[in-house]
Amino acid sequence: MGDAEDPRTLREYWARSGLGAAILDALNASGKDLDALTVDDLAPMDQFHGGGMAMTRRLARLGELGPDMRVLDVGGGLGGPARTLAAEFGCNVTLSDVTESYIQAAKMLTGLVGSATSVTYLVADGLELPFDSGAFDVVWTQNSSMNIASKEMLFEGFHRVLRPGGRLVTQEPMAGHVQPLIFPVMWASDPSASFLRKPEEMRKVIEAAGFRVRAWEDTQAVKAPENEPLPSVRIQTLVMGDKLEQINAAGRRNNAEGRVVMVQAVFDRL
Repeated sequence: MGDAEDPRTLREYWARSGLGAAILDALNASGKDLDALTVDDLAPMDQFHGGGMAMTRRLARLGELGPDMRVLDVGGGLGGPARTLAAEFGCNVTLSDVTESYIQAAKMLTGLVGSATSVTYLVADGLELPFDSGAFDVVWTQNSSMNIASKEMLFEGFHRVLRPGGRLVTQEPMAGHVQPLIFPVMWASDPSASFLRKPEEMRKVIEAAGFRVRAWEDTQAVKAPENEPLPSVRIQTLVMGDKLEQINAAGRRNNAEGRVVMVQAVFDRL
């Protein structure tokens, strides 16, 4: 395991103190009633991934998620997707993330929208999932493997915790046809912590781990509906700090020049 994959290194990169309090302050500033919050109210704060809530809902429909499915959300962060899957699709979700400050904030936010009974939490390394074999119907992961070089190990772990016939539902940025990537990006300040592979390589890795593709879609051209909230600049600033302007500028170039592509995919576990 390289330094960038060390969970301590990832925790140090992503850890932010006061996340929950900052989100509450942002909600108060926007005039939200904290006693009557909905999943949609939280979406600008907790859907901290490419495309925001719209892409979460799109991926859930692509994966045909439904009531009572046992879902493991790996790298679930602030819990926005997990709460959406619980509240809108009726899933029973376990959220794991390597960063304790995100887990703490996710618990607090889930309590505010009243879906705590259908979402549970665990601080865990995605490469060492502490679950029984076949424990889940669905492994869900959104924008979580960019810092992981050992893709083979990651997807073999997903295969293990899924029941036979279970489903892998994933959204990930991947390496585009133009390289190298321009840094900094959201998940890494430099190439030493970024491990994107090309889409065709990723698909081969996942299939070799024991999966069969059901859907594979490049979503780079997908536009969010006008009424769908996008991630809050305030929360992005809290998480990424004074690098946010550089990150956004690099992101625009990476997207426009084909250096990164976003893929949503669904696989059946063989």
